[in-house]
Amino acid sequence: MAEPHLVAQGVTVRFGGLVAVDDVSISADRGEIVGIIGPNGAGKTTLFGAIAGAHRPDAGRVELGGRDVTRWPSHRRARAGLGRTFQRLEVFGSMSARENLAYATEAAALGNSPLRLLQRSRHRRLDLVEETLDELGLRAVAEERAADLPPGLARLVELGRALCAQPDLLLLDEPSSGLDVSETGALAAHIVEAVRTRDLGVVLIEHDMTMVLGICERLYVLDFGACIAAGPAAEVARLDVVREAYLGTVDATG
Repeated sequence: MAEPHLVAQGVTVRFGGLVAVDDVSISADRGEIVGIIGPNGAGKTTLFGAIAGAHRPDAGRVELGGRDVTRWPSHRRARAGLGRTFQRLEVFGSMSARENLAYATEAAALGNSPLRLLQRSRHRRLDLVEETLDELGLRAVAEERAADLPPGLARLVELGRALCAQPDLLLLDEPSSGLDVSETGALAAHIVEAVRTRDLGVVLIEHDMTMVLGICERLYVLDFGACIAAGPAAEVARLDVVREAYLGTVDATG
């Protein structure tokens, strides 16, 4: 049986005397959505940083598509098919929604050779941009500045830009942050559809448990930097240790 597309094995990240991530192992494959949950300060975003190349692990390894990328810088991992969004909304505010997506289609080529800026239009995939605008329902706001869009639409622009880079695996850090229930539901539906149609894998950090349990097939639970539970989402959510550490006593499965 082939290895999952992403394998992080025994990852440990220290900041001085603080162990932010303590011997954590996770995996994710194309075509699935995997969730990472846990209280604030549990080490979730630091783990993302180790996977994406922002932090070099003090121990452990990260593999992407069967290759050991532990010592690769972030930009090399991105070119190898790893995408990422951040908890804080990150769009190019002065660009239109369409321009945000177009930039993502050309960024890898321009990064390989800055001289290509002189012929940047040759590296754009405008067909992909138009397809993604339609997929995410952004056609009506395609020419509006991203900074002028409400949070729900701006999050879709951010997702669209990530998709236009054509990743094999996408790390989403609290994508529903700042969204209302309706906007969160729409975003979740678009994530599911992108995974289905693009053979994409998603690893999701999220506090909205309705969203998590609605779209994630598997869950990892972090607490104080360590993984305290892992497995099918519904089963993990019912574990007493998970309820005590994160979910409380309310039945999160409804």
